[in-house]
Amino acid sequence: MQITETSSEGLKRTLQVVVPAGEITKRFDDRLEQMKDRVQLKGFRKGKVPVAHLKQMYGRSVMAEVVQEAVRDSSNQALADKKMRPAMQPDLKLPEDEAEIERVLSGQADLSYSMSFEVLPPIPLTNFEDLKLEKFVADVDEESIDKAVSELVDRSVTFTTEEGRVSSTGDQVTADFVGKIDGEAFDGGTTEDAVIVLGRGNFIPGFEEGLTGVKAGDEKDITATFPADYPVAELAGKEAIFSVKVKEIGAPVRPEVDEEFAKSLGAESLDQLKEYLRERIGNEYAGVSRQKLKRDLLDQLEERHDFELPPSLVEAEFNGIWGQLEENLKRSGKTLADEGKTEEEARAEYRKLAERRVRLGLVIGEIAEKNELKITQDEMRRALMEQARRFPGQEKQVYEYYEKTPGALAELRAPIFEEKVVDFIVDKAKPIERKIPRQELFAKLDELDS
Repeated sequence: MQITETSSEGLKRTLQVVVPAGEITKRFDDRLEQMKDRVQLKGFRKGKVPVAHLKQMYGRSVMAEVVQEAVRDSSNQALADKKMRPAMQPDLKLPEDEAEIERVLSGQADLSYSMSFEVLPPIPLTNFEDLKLEKFVADVDEESIDKAVSELVDRSVTFTTEEGRVSSTGDQVTADFVGKIDGEAFDGGTTEDAVIVLGRGNFIPGFEEGLTGVKAGDEKDITATFPADYPVAELAGKEAIFSVKVKEIGAPVRPEVDEEFAKSLGAESLDQLKEYLRERIGNEYAGVSRQKLKRDLLDQLEERHDFELPPSLVEAEFNGIWGQLEENLKRSGKTLADEGKTEEEARAEYRKLAERRVRLGLVIGEIAEKNELKITQDEMRRALMEQARRFPGQEKQVYEYYEKTPGALAELRAPIFEEKVVDFIVDKAKPIERKIPRQELFAKLDELDS
């Protein structure tokens, strides 16, 4: 086999590969010999069909398969011999002239084709010990625990119907209503026995306020406006009039925070409930701290690794992001203008995001390869089990889905792989631990979303 590099420009490469006709013929003859032992034809005993007869019957289709395999094997061998790592699947240009194709298929001519691709760039890795990282830690104070207990109480509130009660914030109102826009009823605007807890903000602005100060038997019209960002596009920003008939008013009954309350939630005692909450809140704080640490780490990796990106990878990543954006906009009925962006601005923003993802993906891959970081079978098994647990009663279908869908398995593997590399870098960088108030910790989380 001959391999010639015919073009090298930046990360772009073109190789010309020639597979000798003799090698193609040998593969062809070997395949026919293998077939002879398996094929059963009328008039011949098994394994006794002459090769010449097989060649006459199946020669062309077998040769086509042989050529296809030769292209696959030779292209892989060419990349290995040249020590080239393609960024994406190479673009193969096979013979198009019918006469040349016929000569190759008949074994009279060498198989010659070109393969064009972009190579992965060299990535000199930074010294991880030079990274300046901080790990923020917030203590779980009594105020946080008391707030968590109060939230549990709020979720445990029951309601008692009281005749003649006038509704106020915190009460439960049961009502029928019909909503209309410009005098016309709309989908989802008519409900019977709707249960509304005043003050929770589960309905559009103006609706709950309109139910304050009513009692059972009252009928009234309430004017409320759907938010501009309401997910149903045809309702967003529209003013509606709801004709409401109040059926019941329920007064809230808040449970006492005592041993019985704790036991009703599955704890053995109030102290045990608070310890559980302390642990849960602590894990929440640790999760926020981890997000901030990881973002800072990735920002520094991006800043410290400046190399040429394969355009094909960036384009593929951008197309994926843009496709998801278009799908989200279509589902919500919104446009880029509703988001306050022009298409040009959005494309520039998301291309920058695509470049960041590609750069960090290549850096993380290089770190993993250089340090032999791999995902173990146990780690993948645990991830699959965790995924299956999200679908009770459908565990078998979940496992079968991942077995049959390599792309889905790769998506499941990617974040595990990334976290493993992040853990490796954090261990090398030895971040400085700094205690901060919980309010400051959550402010840093808000910074990540901005």
